[in-house]
Amino acid sequence: MQRSASRLSRVLACAAVPVMLVAAGCSSGSDSGDKGSGSKDQAASSASASASAKPTPTKTVEAAKFAKLPDVCKAVSAKTTAALVPKAKAKNGTTAESSDVTSRGGCSWNGLEDKGVKGSQYRWLDVSFYRYESDATLGSGQERATENYAKELAKFQGTQGAKKLKTTAAAGVGDEASTVTYQLKKTDEDFTYASVVARTGNVLVLLSYNGAGYAGADGPSEKAISEGALKAAKEAVAAVAVANK
Repeated sequence: MQRSASRLSRVLACAAVPVMLVAAGCSSGSDSGDKGSGSKDQAASSASASASAKPTPTKTVEAAKFAKLPDVCKAVSAKTTAALVPKAKAKNGTTAESSDVTSRGGCSWNGLEDKGVKGSQYRWLDVSFYRYESDATLGSGQERATENYAKELAKFQGTQGAKKLKTTAAAGVGDEASTVTYQLKKTDEDFTYASVVARTGNVLVLLSYNGAGYAGADGPSEKAISEGALKAAKEAVAAVAVANK
């Protein structure tokens, strides 16, 4: 009898409060329902945290083919530079300044050969190397070199004031190469140019050879300048492989 009276008191007490409170506080299943929902939320949160904690896979790129550059002033043989630039001011070449000799370097030769009453002949040869490392965000060294090959070629093709400009593929020089020939007037003389852009692996070789005749002398032919540039470019490309043996 006392148990029935007690139960009746509890029912009457719940009936006396607002409906919303009855649903929140007097429902016998509300506690167990909240606990179940909380457990599900915690499980979902843990699963999400676990998923986000997994490391993102690192992109892998092909390793760079060449790890170093040759001595630029020795990349073209002394015999070749002497033939291309007679009477060079510096027979061993003039080294270009570089803040990182493992990634870039350059060397140049220039000279004026006086032929007396036959006038004078001026020649200039310049060789530059650029090496590209493989980078997960930028691509492999070979891909980067290929991309810059196109950019450097476009620079030569866009030479301001150039006349009779022509681009030809240079077979047998590295993985890919092109020669850009043109004429350019400087110091009141017509200079004949041949610029070679060559790629071997992850290294770019940029070579420019030009000349002009002074004091009434005829300037060099396009054929002579082009052949000289290609000969020097082949030696420079081969020097890269030798340096990395």
